Amino acid sequence: MLSPHEFTTLMLVNAAPDQIRPDREEIQTLLARQLVNIELLTTGQRQLSITPQGHAVLKAVGRAC
Repeated sequence: MLSPHEFTTLMLVNAAPDQIRPDREEIQTLLARQLVNIELLTTGQRQLSITPQGHAVLKAVGRAC
């Protein structure tokens, strides 16, 4: 079960991945549950993305885009 903060972070990653810092504490839980990925860009920056499992969680609660 996700905490309210983790669920909100998952929704933010889905809606605006460049607006959320990859070093947030909630991201570690989402990574461990394989709901998000962190990609290393050629610029050296890290970018978050939602996994298929993450989309399934959002879809289950009616928040998928």
